[in-house]
Amino acid sequence: MKVKTILVSQPEPKVENSPYFELQQKHKIKIDFRPFIHVEGVSAKEIRLQKIDLNHYTAIILTSRNAVDHFFRVADEMRYKVPEGLKYFCQSEAVAFYLQKYVVYRKRKIYVGAKDFADLSPLIKKYKDEKFLLPASDQLNADAPVTLNNLKVDWTQAIFYRTVMSDLSDLADVYYDVLAFFSPTGIKSLFKNFPDFKQNETRIAVFGSTTQKEALDYGLRIDILAPTPETPSMTMALEKYINEANKGK
Repeated sequence: MKVKTILVSQPEPKVENSPYFELQQKHKIKIDFRPFIHVEGVSAKEIRLQKIDLNHYTAIILTSRNAVDHFFRVADEMRYKVPEGLKYFCQSEAVAFYLQKYVVYRKRKIYVGAKDFADLSPLIKKYKDEKFLLPASDQLNADAPVTLNNLKVDWTQAIFYRTVMSDLSDLADVYYDVLAFFSPTGIKSLFKNFPDFKQNETRIAVFGSTTQKEALDYGLRIDILAPTPETPSMTMALEKYINEANKGK
């Protein structure tokens, strides 16, 4: 069956040259964007109940832009004046660059990993006497605690924000040829919103092994999988499938 419509379970890209827009124009298909999950901040009161006192920490580990936003939001709510000497350990360059939204870069002690959490290990080890705070979501990847425990440093995890399933009730009578998912929670959100969902002819695209497992656990048929050596991105995987499905269009 040909592909004419795709629903991507993420926010619409803010850049004009997104490969999704190129895909849409090239193949004359309709691509809609709708986040199946969203992030909600945890209140300062709830964080105090986690026995978190920001004055206690000398270094902050930031794994995402959400972590950056919610750390500074909580600091503001707690009337905590962020000291200039606070150290920031950022998982990637993208996170470190985003940090500039809140601090003057050249005046701060910022340490940047390559990409994965484990890449921060040599930097954290170098400053092993710091007291580290890891502001994170309620769905933190296991590699962070494992890495920090192996380094035997003084660290504390705190939930600063939660991943919440979005209300998709307005999509009840809308049909798409392809649904694209990027996280296990996105799959959970589909079935929370539509407990009687039947896949039928709908093609399911998934990104990552954990998303793939969740889809299979829910009995879904996976038609499009990324990343693979041939298709390292979701848009490449979608294009490969569309090229096959829409032959002779």
